[in-house]
Amino acid sequence: MFIKIYPENPNRRAIDRVVNTLRDGGTVIYPTDTVYALGCDAMNVRAVEKLCLFKGISRKHNLSIICYDLSNISEYAKVNNAAFKLMRKNLPGAFTFILPTGSELPKIYKNRKEVGIRVPDNNIVRMLVQELGNPIMTTSIHDDDEIIEYITDPELIYEKYKDEVDIIIDGGYGSTEPSTIVNCTGDTFEIVRQGKGILLCY
Repeated sequence: MFIKIYPENPNRRAIDRVVNTLRDGGTVIYPTDTVYALGCDAMNVRAVEKLCLFKGISRKHNLSIICYDLSNISEYAKVNNAAFKLMRKNLPGAFTFILPTGSELPKIYKNRKEVGIRVPDNNIVRMLVQELGNPIMTTSIHDDDEIIEYITDPELIYEKYKDEVDIIIDGGYGSTEPSTIVNCTGDTFEIVRQGKGILLCY
């Protein structure tokens, strides 16, 4: 299914349709503030396993989740005061913050010591998370032959994935830059990949 949703004013009926698909264990491709991404309900173990299998993500691969905001971040990750201040200064934004895994995530995450936290500056995906009531497990889509138009154009994404995922959201053209990844698991913060976001210190 191909659904057009405008990021400035997301249509409630379209959002509800996508949320129902996520609740049923479906997979969705959606826009973020960086590249288009593929995701599912982060608390649905079967959906996460299906997505990992589809993407070829191994047990050693770090998983990332999208949250609506930082209000309940401690349920999903262990975050100290310094890391929380840094995240509050930079989110919503084009960042993935790597943190120790929290206690409320399903076992598939607990097999990993770290989890990536995202709060994108994009109304569509944040509204999906808010209405779902759970984080969305997220991974960027990419093309092996690096055709830029494919990465950014939702119609071309649809042509490639229409038979492999349940819903593809057309939220306008995407970016080619991924998020900036910041490791917050140690005593100091480390940018491990510089992407679209410019980190602001508190």
